[in-house]
Amino acid sequence: MEWSTVHHLGNIQDINHRIWVLQNQTLIAVPRKQHYVPVTVTLITCKYLETLEKNKGNPIYLGLKEPELCLFCAKVGEKPTLQLKEQNIMDLYNQPEPVKPFLFYHNQNGSTSTFESAAFPGWFIAVSSTGGSPLIITQELGKASTTEFGLTLVD
Repeated sequence: MEWSTVHHLGNIQDINHRIWVLQNQTLIAVPRKQHYVPVTVTLITCKYLETLEKNKGNPIYLGLKEPELCLFCAKVGEKPTLQLKEQNIMDLYNQPEPVKPFLFYHNQNGSTSTFESAAFPGWFIAVSSTGGSPLIITQELGKASTTEFGLTLVD
């Protein structure tokens, strides 16, 4: 996948062919069926590569095209959580420094991608192995959650 341009649109599904959909302001993964429309995600490369960890993957902001929401990580209680916030992704891109809670390291291995939180190293966007469950962030790779996703660019 060529990341020469800054801004990409796409769809994401997990390795069990569950697509990301928005339900009541929550991103969930559901089996691909006709009555579900996957969200269109917006991926924008961070322009401050020199300030971020090397060899982690491509640092990106990850948001939704409609409605305009961005994924971010925040600590709730003792552990990080994955949340959505009304946020223009270009505003994040144009900040004078990286906005780490909103940054994810996109790492591609063959046809699958992982998204690691820049604010919480070792924590990855994941979906529970049961269908219709919200996206979460986990550090337990390959256990009860799926952290590998297929990313299909549409632009």
